[in-house]
Amino acid sequence: MYDLLIGGGTIVDGSGLARYRADVAVKDGRIAAIGRLGGQAARREIDAEGHVVTPGFIDGHTHFDAQLFWDPLGASSCWQGVTSAVMGNCGFTLAPASKAQSPLVMRNLERAEDISGAAMAAGIEWGWSHFREYLDVVDALPKGINYASNIGHSALRTFVMGEAAFERESSEDELAAMEVELKDALAAGAFGLTTSRSGAHNTSDDRPVASRLASWDEVRRLVATMGQCSQGMFELALPNEARSRDPEERRGAYDVMLDLAVESGVPMTFGVLPTPDSREEECGLLDRAAERGAQMIGQSHSRGISFIQSFETRMPYDWHPQWQRVRSLPLGEQRNALQDPQVRESMIDAANNAVFPKATGADGYYKPNFDTWTVLQSPVPPNPSVAELAAQRGCDPIELLLDLAIETDMKQLYMQQALQWHQDDVLAVMRHPRCIMTFSDSGAHVTQIMDSSIQTHLLAHWVRDRQEFTLEEAVRMITLAPAVAWGLSDRGLLREGMVADINIIDPARIGPSMPVLLADLPTGARRFEQRADGILATIVGGEITIEAGKHSGALPGQLLRQAQPV
Repeated sequence: MYDLLIGGGTIVDGSGLARYRADVAVKDGRIAAIGRLGGQAARREIDAEGHVVTPGFIDGHTHFDAQLFWDPLGASSCWQGVTSAVMGNCGFTLAPASKAQSPLVMRNLERAEDISGAAMAAGIEWGWSHFREYLDVVDALPKGINYASNIGHSALRTFVMGEAAFERESSEDELAAMEVELKDALAAGAFGLTTSRSGAHNTSDDRPVASRLASWDEVRRLVATMGQCSQGMFELALPNEARSRDPEERRGAYDVMLDLAVESGVPMTFGVLPTPDSREEECGLLDRAAERGAQMIGQSHSRGISFIQSFETRMPYDWHPQWQRVRSLPLGEQRNALQDPQVRESMIDAANNAVFPKATGADGYYKPNFDTWTVLQSPVPPNPSVAELAAQRGCDPIELLLDLAIETDMKQLYMQQALQWHQDDVLAVMRHPRCIMTFSDSGAHVTQIMDSSIQTHLLAHWVRDRQEFTLEEAVRMITLAPAVAWGLSDRGLLREGMVADINIIDPARIGPSMPVLLADLPTGARRFEQRADGILATIVGGEITIEAGKHSGALPGQLLRQAQPV
């Protein structure tokens, strides 16, 4: 007798091959049979008539390292059909670190990844020092989805160097100690090493995160250690030089990365920006690496990274003293103030004449472009820009923001591009054969970004609405492609013997729902949550976890450990 029988569905198996009708049987957590299985006995049956059966979606770039300690489900990824997530990217992990070092390690995450330090302190029961011990702790936690973990460079430096990790380069003895811990982490099942060289990544006390203090030679030594172990992928957040306006400076940064990939033999991955110059140069770098026998994988995004903003969270002008006078009030009093003509006039004038102190924004606040800053009326495009809607109403764009705040009880959401990109560039990066659509950042930036939905956005916007990809192509992009890249050899494909991580979806309805602001983190800290429509069921390890948008109570997720070289 089978444990589960999914009957009458259309199979899109993750390979990219054409769909076909068949039943899927599950036993002992794996796919037992695919074919005409009517009449076979099963403990539980799901009628998938009119639906498509796919592998569970796989996300290669997440930051669930802290969240999984207080959230067994894996929101919001679990609601989007994601069944496996690779965490510990950009150098940010909670291990290795002793309990005494935990404030230092959390300092790396708090600002750079927008994860509340108080929430982490309240929600994490520290029970490890070495990365191997951390994996054992994660293994024992109840989980709704599967997790694979990288070891983060910032944590590794902090573990070995303490406070000095935020102040200087490592000594030879310190670097040797890092190499020992890295080897042990890989032997314990870490999927790779990650780091950040990005000037955007700073600590909660306004210093560079620990990995940014490392010399490039330290990075080279650690990656070479991975090469010696014949194991793991190296992921990095690119240095500012790679996004410089000076083409020679950009080229120099790319050449250093290319040399490292070639000399180490270690697969390397990074996020590709969908701006015209960046995507051409960075996709070109992927091709140059392949020509020299190295493997580089670009991480693409189905939407283009954008910040979600609202009066409930943060607006671009909140740093301005005139806005601070209002924004410091309780939300209900803010709404009343926005209806005062004098207050409105002062806020409109302040915003329209604001001079942002830095090109990258005042304390992280980016100057909006009203032509690309969209009013989020629907979770899937098209949405009007602030400029378009203001023109329709015949008002100033800032006046529009105040009016919408009043009309929606301060809940109106906006999406502001992190950089000025175009949808054609987003599409071009997704189409590149050496890019994988997987750059969600789930678990981080929880009040700023809501990209856990990039998989369902792909299926709704680019497959159904724009018809730029077939369903078969898109499903492969978010199942088999990341499974192969990250070495998840028994997932990402519907075949007999594979782990039964499965989604049952309605292609005519699938897509993200509107984000909702919650205050349910430890200490009451806030986060956005986004669910999805059009997913009949999600199955993890043969057990139904999500059905008709509700959690079943099952928590069958596992810690995935990297297979050891033979």
